Amino acid sequence: MHPKRKLKLYWIIALMLGSAAIVSLVLYSLKQNINLYLTPSQIQSAHLKPEQLIRVGGLVVKGSVYHYPDSIKQRFVLTDNKQNLTVIYEGILPSLFREGQGIIAEGRIDSSGVLVASEVLAKHDEEYRPPNITADIL
Repeated sequence: MHPKRKLKLYWIIALMLGSAAIVSLVLYSLKQNINLYLTPSQIQSAHLKPEQLIRVGGLVVKGSVYHYPDSIKQRFVLTDNKQNLTVIYEGILPSLFREGQGIIAEGRIDSSGVLVASEVLAKHDEEYRPPNITADIL
């Protein structure tokens, strides 16, 4: 093989190996930093470790929200229209939280199968508009 061709081949191989290494590192770092959530159905079928921190997404069942008296503790039920999951949260709920709304709760499943949430995030639909803009449009 001609020395110039051999040198060019080495450069191409080095470039391909370097590119593969960079792509591998990027994919590995994305895998560790991605925040996915499970649905109540997936939790029922998943084999979770005791006290494992998880995120659960679903809709708040209408009529399921209960506020404990003299406390900031609430209990509600999440559903994905297949399975239900009871959630207990001690804290102030987001302003977008309401029955029938989609939320994401982060916490741990206790021994009785209840999610003890440490954080609740309320999601809004894609047609969200601030109140002052909605009043101007209507």
